[in-house]
Amino acid sequence: MEGMPWREARGVGDRGEDLACAHLVEQGWEVVERNWRCREGELDVVALDPDGQLVFCEVKTRRSARCGAPVEAVGHKKAQRLRRLAWAWLAAHGRRPDRFRIDVIGVLVPPGRPAELQHLRAVA
Repeated sequence: MEGMPWREARGVGDRGEDLACAHLVEQGWEVVERNWRCREGELDVVALDPDGQLVFCEVKTRRSARCGAPVEAVGHKKAQRLRRLAWAWLAAHGRRPDRFRIDVIGVLVPPGRPAELQHLRAVA
């Protein structure tokens, strides 16, 4: 959301996270936590999928696909950082699941049009 005032960008991001959480709940997921922060950074959404697997979701929201799909904003470095954040969350919550995964949810919210959502599973 380059070039956009900070408050407006935060509003777009918040809307994307709201839409992503609504999508997950509609799919039978349980949202455990949102916007968890630590020294390393922030996790957008921590959830349990219908099979009970813990999933850390990165939500990327854009108003247009002019610079590519929102999910394309998560590259190798960001994926590594998300894994470190997931381990930090687990340690902070005293949890050591034998399996977890990291998903990316891309939300496109073009002005005046319905939002589009893309959910990529197990990206890191």
